[in-house]
Formats: sequence, C-alpha cells, structure tokens
Amino acid sequence: MSNFLQLNLQNSNSVIMEYMIKFHDHLMVVLLLIISFIMYTSFNLLINKTYNSKFKESQNMEFIWTMIPAVILMSLALPSMKILYIMEENNPLLTVKSMGHQWYWSYEYSDFKVEFDSYMKLYMNANFRLLDVDNRLVLPVNAKVRIITSSEDVIHSWAMPSLTLKMDAVPGRLNQMNT
Repeated sequence: MSNFLQLNLQNSNSVIMEYMIKFHDHLMVVLLLIISFIMYTSFNLLINKTYNSKFKESQNMEFIWTMIPAVILMSLALPSMKILYIMEENNPLLTVKSMGHQWYWSYEYSDFKVEFDSYMKLYMNANFRLLDVDNRLVLPVNAKVRIITSSEDVIHSWAMPSLTLKMDAVPGRLNQMNT
C-alpha cells in the first residue's frame, strides 16, 4: 500500500512487479551516471578553454561516442524485453471479467459463474481515500490470473499498482492483462 509523501514504488505483490522495481532502479542508476558525466564535461568545458582542442578529428573518439550510447541502450533494452516476455500470457488459473460503469465496476469470475458489483465507499466510511470499495475483488496469491476489461459507457482506467496492472477499459473493446 502506498503511503503519504512516498517517494518510491509500492511494495510488490507479484514477480513481475519485482522485475519492474529492479528495472526502475537500473534505469535510475544509468540516468544518474549520464547526467553526472554531462555535468562534469560541461563544467570542464566552461573552466578549461583548451579542453576540446585534443578532440579534433579523432577516429577513436568517434568510435567511443558511438559505441557508448549503443551499449547503454542495449543495457536498457535487454531487461525491458525480458520483462515484456515474462508478462505475456501464460495458462491462467482464473479469468476475471471487469466491466466499467460510470460510478462502479462489475466483476465476474467466469470460471465459477460468480458476479458482483463494486461501489466506491463514501469518504467518511473509507479506510483508503478514493480507493476503498464495498465489494473488493479477491485474487489468489502466486497464481496466474487473466483479467479482461471493458466499459459500458466511457473510458475508465482499471489498476492494481502493487501487481503492476493498469489497463484502460474502452467501450466496445476487450482489453486483456495477466498477472
């Protein structure tokens, strides 16, 4: 659950979220190194007037400043592709259909023929502001679940941040996501 003034991601409840947190940390380290290098070279260019005289027509330097960005991009693309393929559909244990309405969500556990509506609680009665509902969707722990979402009226956004799930519910279109 997220906390007030929290600066980091929520605690994870899935393997995919663990991978996402590791990728986020990796990305932040790479960005910090790039920004530090740019600030260092910019500072040296401002202070030292003869700093760039060594870099005139150097094939080695051109090779280096071509290969370093390529290596950095590959170090970001490979973990990203791994997460993308892990998120692909696996044989789900359970399928849940969620239908967005203007003021509530309708859920159906299609494997068990169970349906219910979920309305947001009033602000005074809720434990989590704007997040608490009267009938919560319950999913099994450490199980593959397929969630199919759509909408009756307008575009809605269905999300469970701790499971790395976020999908738009668009009228007339079925969107699918997997845990």
